[in-house]
Amino acid sequence: MALRSLVYGIYERRLARSLAESPRPRHVGVILDGNRRWARASGARDVSQGHQAGADHIADLLAWCEEAQVEVVTLWLLSSDNLSRSAAELDALLGIIEDTVRQLAAPANTWRIHPVGALDLLPDSTVVALKEAEENTRDKTGLLVNVAIGYGGRREIADAVRGLLQEHAIRGTSLEEVATLLDVEHIAGHLYTKGQPDPDLVIRTSGEQRLGGFLLWQSAHSEFYFCDALWPDFRKIDFLRALRSYAQRHRRFGS
Repeated sequence: MALRSLVYGIYERRLARSLAESPRPRHVGVILDGNRRWARASGARDVSQGHQAGADHIADLLAWCEEAQVEVVTLWLLSSDNLSRSAAELDALLGIIEDTVRQLAAPANTWRIHPVGALDLLPDSTVVALKEAEENTRDKTGLLVNVAIGYGGRREIADAVRGLLQEHAIRGTSLEEVATLLDVEHIAGHLYTKGQPDPDLVIRTSGEQRLGGFLLWQSAHSEFYFCDALWPDFRKIDFLRALRSYAQRHRRFGS
């Protein structure tokens, strides 16, 4: 085990050095997948132990992102579809998420927390934890961390269009005028991530090779990296490999 750790350490440092002059993504989206499978594979008594192991690993990822000079990270912690899970699992998971968000927003950290998702679908205690974390970190200058909870890409686009229509209704704009004005920029300006750069790189752990509705609008020109490791087992080497893959690609931005 000691020899294996030594070899990994050497490889990790070599990989990091090789990326020193490489293009870096400004915004990285991460689908933190595989907590439940990790719990079952490790013989845990219930899946909440996998969710906790995954939550405990988030700070490591954010530290790696800071080292890589990433500016924005979006973490998909809970999809809107996951809200239909059993009450016991969901209650435990939401409690873990609330504790995690408070820890990420601790005074010792420089990260700015920004919740993205349909907050109206979440319990009051979760909403309070998210809003307090955002308010308490508003003036920090470090990494911007979007925590996607109760998030669904289709719901986000629908909310953006709804918000745009409501805004114009207040102004007294007719539907005909809205139809004339409506364009990509107008919708983008009402997304949960408005004002932020779109993700350059989207990482999904656990071997699944699909987005599942993650940042549907924003990821139109993103590069994707799928990693076999379950989220709690995701290592810095895996993250550096994702950055290496990104650096080796010729980005066409749809052209």
